[in-house]
Amino acid sequence: MPPAVRVRALVVTWDAADLLPACLDSLEAQTVRDQMEIVVVDNASQDGTAELVAEQYPDVRLVRAPRNLGFAGGAHLGLADLDADYAVLLNNDARFAPDAVERLMAELDSPGSQRAGAATAKIVLTTRDSAGRRLVNSTGNIVTSGGTGTDRDWLAPDGTESTDPDVFGFCGGAAMLRRAALDDVGDFDPSLFLYYEDTDLSFRLRSGGWTVRYVPSAVAEHDHAASSGTGSAVFRYYNTRNSLIVMTRHAPWPVVLRTTTRQLLGLVRAALTDGVRSPGTGARARGLRDHLARLGRTLGERRRLGRDAVVDRSALARLLVPVRRIAADPPQR
Repeated sequence: MPPAVRVRALVVTWDAADLLPACLDSLEAQTVRDQMEIVVVDNASQDGTAELVAEQYPDVRLVRAPRNLGFAGGAHLGLADLDADYAVLLNNDARFAPDAVERLMAELDSPGSQRAGAATAKIVLTTRDSAGRRLVNSTGNIVTSGGTGTDRDWLAPDGTESTDPDVFGFCGGAAMLRRAALDDVGDFDPSLFLYYEDTDLSFRLRSGGWTVRYVPSAVAEHDHAASSGTGSAVFRYYNTRNSLIVMTRHAPWPVVLRTTTRQLLGLVRAALTDGVRSPGTGARARGLRDHLARLGRTLGERRRLGRDAVVDRSALARLLVPVRRIAADPPQR
């Protein structure tokens, strides 16, 4: 009798049929494939993604979204009927090493890890630096005292990255989530659409008394921003809006003030250097506008989250990383 399904591997995709086979092949090659189900949420792609999955990956369950829900909405849809112990997330432009899922699951199964709500993988970039060194994309998610969510160890040469297994949050590009933790604090907020959704869920896990573990032996390789460029107006809009929403929901007030100031100054700089009519400046302005438009709702969420918290904001503040300790300039998420 085959082992019961313990893990749902979830891939959210949109118009990336060229990227998907390498991602799915890496999931099919997992050492614990017989304990996994693979689910692809297709965000209403128009490039033949659904047909590719149906024809080339008959064992993969395809969920078709009615429209583009973004990563947050797609992940929320893909987790809606989760009945496995764990859900593993993998970006459509990333690939797991064959034993990665096994190692993430072993971490969450290990004695003393019952309150670990997530395990985050070591993500390395496919590109190398001028010296030919492989570079790190992420060893988990951190939040700075300035109110920025970033990847820990962004662009660190492979082998020089952090070894601390306790990290503030998981990176949604390659991580495993415990179903019991999601049942407790909820999963991804679909309204965030794209960016900062993993930071938001990490805050809720931490507030609920769950921890996040970094598993260096679970490796994923990532074509960074292959499916959504970090210089695009879409990135700038959601990054601006969502950083303000998430920090206002969760962070201590001094952090909220700093991130709001940072975004306002960013808008001024963009207007002066790129012009007020540039796509990036307009995207920043719309992000700020839409944050303000829903500020009353966000403050209501802040009050509710504060009432329900097991760990209060002053304790979470001690987990934030001082801005001066961020050596490189990681992409904000």
